[in-house]
Amino acid sequence: MDTLVGLLPIILMFVIFYFLLIRPQQKKQKKVQQMQAELQKGDRIVTIGGLHGTIHAVDENTLVLSVQDGTQMKFDRSSVREKLNQD
Repeated sequence: MDTLVGLLPIILMFVIFYFLLIRPQQKKQKKVQQMQAELQKGDRIVTIGGLHGTIHAVDENTLVLSVQDGTQMKFDRSSVREKLNQD
């Protein structure tokens, strides 16, 4: 019984750590993966490197971005940080 009481603070610390740090990060990662999977031609995006562009073509794991001056670049789908609103 004394061993259980001695381990209780450590167990409680791991539970708090899970709910405050690990679980929110997993939710955020799942949301980003879903956004990357739903990308379509014409969507305006920002890459991890900060490049703003419009999706010109979509492949299974890659996409072609068209930037402001008409230049087209090929990126991995996982390099997309966020999708900009179409407003």
